[in-house]
Amino acid sequence: MFYLVCYDVVLDRRRNKVAHLLEGYGMRVQKSVFECVLNADQRDLLQRKLSRYIKPEEDQVRFYPLSPRYRKKVLVLGQQPQRAVDDVTFIV
Repeated sequence: MFYLVCYDVVLDRRRNKVAHLLEGYGMRVQKSVFECVLNADQRDLLQRKLSRYIKPEEDQVRFYPLSPRYRKKVLVLGQQPQRAVDDVTFIV
């Protein structure tokens, strides 16, 4: 499944850890937004790992699932990522 993972983390140290972790799971498309292709086990593992780095009372991470149908309708204005996300691209 394709996910748009967005985060808002207050402290730089925690934010850097979250970003570094997400870099291993997907492609950064904005400073706090990643596109990730994850199966259910990978998503659960990523959520558990992220929960170690964030403070729920201050920070937030959101997973938005996007079906192939709606991925085709994504409109990007401005600079495009260097590579396209493909369901078979990421091996975690």
